Amino acid sequence: MFKFFKEKLRSWVGKSKEKIEEKAEKIDEAPSEEQPKKEIKEKEPLERTAPTIEELEKEKKPSIFKKIKSKFSYKLSEQDFEEIFEKLEMLLLENNVALKAVEKIKQELKEQLLEKEMKKETLEDEIKKALKKSIDNLLIEPDDIISLVKETQPFVMVFFGINGTGKTTTIAKLANLLLKNNISCVLAASDTFRAASIEQLEQHASKLKIKLIKHDYGADPAAVAFDAIKHAKAHKIQVVLIDTAGRMHTQGSLLSEMEKICRVTDPHLKIFVAESIAGNDAIQQAEKFNEAIGIDATILTKTDVDEKGGTAISISYVTKKPILFLGTGQNYEDFELFDKDKFIEKLGL
Repeated sequence: MFKFFKEKLRSWVGKSKEKIEEKAEKIDEAPSEEQPKKEIKEKEPLERTAPTIEELEKEKKPSIFKKIKSKFSYKLSEQDFEEIFEKLEMLLLENNVALKAVEKIKQELKEQLLEKEMKKETLEDEIKKALKKSIDNLLIEPDDIISLVKETQPFVMVFFGINGTGKTTTIAKLANLLLKNNISCVLAASDTFRAASIEQLEQHASKLKIKLIKHDYGADPAAVAFDAIKHAKAHKIQVVLIDTAGRMHTQGSLLSEMEKICRVTDPHLKIFVAESIAGNDAIQQAEKFNEAIGIDATILTKTDVDEKGGTAISISYVTKKPILFLGTGQNYEDFELFDKDKFIEKLGL
């Protein structure tokens, strides 16, 4: 899964290192500024006076340390950095890292690498270390959801996103995780628009043996969510999970409906659900939903078939909110809390 940096980084950094070494050798072989060429004099004077301090300074040769240092270390110049980052930029863009995030990575790498004294043989490691640090800065570590839901009861979560991202299944996976941690929950079928959406959520509720609050198709989604919260309070249920109709980020009327659901329920978490493999489309959706409704966290589905990984980096950066969970399959158990360190390791860093 992922590892898109590992082999490519090694190959093109190797080529860049060869170019830099060639430059360094030319510099070492060139006449030193501290060793000016001796001028040919027409006639040597018969009498010589004692040399001046300036003349003695000119005769000084480079120190042994300086010669050794020039052979084994160098500073990465602006030109060297641009040549290296040009290839890295293409690699990042090809793997679904948004341009905004790429520009941020470039800025941070420049601060870490430019004019830094380093050994030639450690160039690849230095770049990987800097890249790892930069990506780590872009990603936000999520809170422990199990601890979080115990702070306020009932703890209300609203889920939204476009159709086909696996939103309803994701809700069922989270419900299963909560139940395994002895946390009670109720489902709200606030998708009263899509055909068979209520039945789909009802099947999950039946399998998990939890209560589903539903109205008829065409009913007010906010009213369904309100009734679910009312039920949770009456029966001391700890968590309310609200499913909503899939909507495009360009559909103003449906976004207004989403705003109403949030206004009525005042959720503790507004969770955006997106496909990891959707790449730039998912990033654009995240930006627009965040502007319209405000995102508290994101859950990425289908990460088990995503060989790129850039979507997580980008969504985290453009929303400034954490990736909460990763969906890794079709079963209820194929669901894991997002771990920054584990994710970066899978990238090959």
